Amino acid sequence: MVKVFAPGAEGEEYNRLSAAAQQAGIPVEVSRRRVDAAHIPAGVDLIVAAHAHAFITQGARLATRYGALGYHPSLLPRHRGRDAVRWTIHMGDPIAGGTAYWMDDGADTGPIAAQDWCHVRPGDDARTLWRRDLAPMGLRLIEKVLGELDKGIVTAIPQADYPATWEPAFSSTRLSEA
Repeated sequence: MVKVFAPGAEGEEYNRLSAAAQQAGIPVEVSRRRVDAAHIPAGVDLIVAAHAHAFITQGARLATRYGALGYHPSLLPRHRGRDAVRWTIHMGDPIAGGTAYWMDDGADTGPIAAQDWCHVRPGDDARTLWRRDLAPMGLRLIEKVLGELDKGIVTAIPQADYPATWEPAFSSTRLSEA
């Protein structure tokens, strides 16, 4: 079974995600910032959350065969938090990257399943870096982990504590509750 949880009833992300899902015949449910076990149908193998801001509870993760695989647009454990790409640019990092990781109860703290990196080019802004490198990288990393799961391989490397950073949101605006 495939089901899409869209981030809210408004905004570009919801419209693009829900439109693509509906076009593919996939049911869409609006996320209310939290996914519980009750949202997970029986027989689900994996939850995939790409650059998502909803909390996927332990109950939801345990209701699946493998748990929840997230994609975060940074080289975790660096730049944990919702504005990772903006902080990469703001801090002048010459290298950016993406991480597919096994979600846990922390914010971007779960074991790493796959990572890749790219250069930040002169003149890049968050949108350019995301569209050119980090979004396609996320798709490749998720595809890689799915291919490994098909072969019975589950990579889960604990994140090191010493290089970890947490960056606050650039905006104090709360994410939509819709």
